[in-house]
Amino acid sequence: MKTKAVRIYGKEDLRLEEFELPAIKDDEILAEVISDSVCMSSHKAALQGPDHKRVPNDVAENPTIIGHEFCGIIREVGKKWQEQYKPGDKFSIQPATNYMGRLDAPGYSYKYIGGDSTFVVIPHEVMECGCLLEYKGDAFFYGSLAEPMSCIVGAFHANYHTTPGKYTHEMGIVEGGNMAMLASAGPMGLGAIDYALHCDRRPARLVVTDIDTARLNRAAEILTVEEAKKCGVELHYVNTAEVADPVEYLMGLTDGKGYNDVFVFAPVRPVVEMGDKLLAFDGCLNFFAGPTKQDFSAEFNFYNVHYAAHHIVGTSGGNTDDMIESIKMMNEGKIDPSAMITHIGGMNCVIDTVLNLPKIPGGKKLTYTHIELPLTAIADFAEKGKNDPMFAELDRIVKGNNGLWCSEAEKYLLANAKHI
Repeated sequence: MKTKAVRIYGKEDLRLEEFELPAIKDDEILAEVISDSVCMSSHKAALQGPDHKRVPNDVAENPTIIGHEFCGIIREVGKKWQEQYKPGDKFSIQPATNYMGRLDAPGYSYKYIGGDSTFVVIPHEVMECGCLLEYKGDAFFYGSLAEPMSCIVGAFHANYHTTPGKYTHEMGIVEGGNMAMLASAGPMGLGAIDYALHCDRRPARLVVTDIDTARLNRAAEILTVEEAKKCGVELHYVNTAEVADPVEYLMGLTDGKGYNDVFVFAPVRPVVEMGDKLLAFDGCLNFFAGPTKQDFSAEFNFYNVHYAAHHIVGTSGGNTDDMIESIKMMNEGKIDPSAMITHIGGMNCVIDTVLNLPKIPGGKKLTYTHIELPLTAIADFAEKGKNDPMFAELDRIVKGNNGLWCSEAEKYLLANAKHI
């Protein structure tokens, strides 16, 4: 069977090609990919090429398929897995298999599996590690967002706090405590706010900061103060650029007690240092943002490390349990990460999107692998619709859903867009 895929050959060398997939072995699965959301990690892999820890050294001769936030349909199942998986089942994948302690992952390391492809061969290690996950949602894009959501879930679980008088840690955020999310009105921040409001271990007070008024206002429209109140959470949105002394103001929201859990969503030194100053006794700062500079650093008050039990944790991705939790919460309607998505495109736009991702404003860029479509902001559907009836209809659909991408829009797009 032939597949079309974007493959990496070296640094900034991505190519959209058609090639033959091998017949599956008894311990493999053939699958069709429908959607993939573009991750900053793919951009980093494209820039670094074989210098990236997950990209093989010989990609120039044996290129690998990029994309690791994907969802699709199982089409053929090898004999070994026929009791567990069936053709027609929808799936999502946890790319961090950690098979035999290796860093190999779909979307970085394999010739025949990655999200930016039409069909893939899923190798045995994905199933053996329990990383081929059943997905029952009615929209494929939610399955693509399960992986980024799992990063958020994992971050919440990774925070920890001390137990007075004992050398044991209690994992997770402080239930009923104060939480701050700094620089968090972007796509991952929206997902984190959603999770904080609807998970089973919630803060009593959540303060969300950013320096972009438009992003904060949009976040407040999607995840409202009223909805948070129903969940038992006092929610504040704060533009720190409009406050004379942001630390004093944010501390005032806690009556000077500080924050038990602080999440930093931007690799910016002043933001990290602000987070340090906001911590309460036994406060945990989660450096969620992934810096591109290997020498990124910031000052941290070690007096408070010693006497106030301040501490830092960093997370890079979630595990399989985190992804299962994400899918379960989406299936149950408890979280809706569609707010992350700001752009839609087809396979033809993947290369430019991956290579230029930091320069493209907005949130998540969602691609559908079987169609040809320029990367288009959802906010631009109305303008595009003046000359294109398909975009006019997509604009009508999303406007009926608070401006958010949705299952109805996906179904319409897949039925009406040009196939690649």
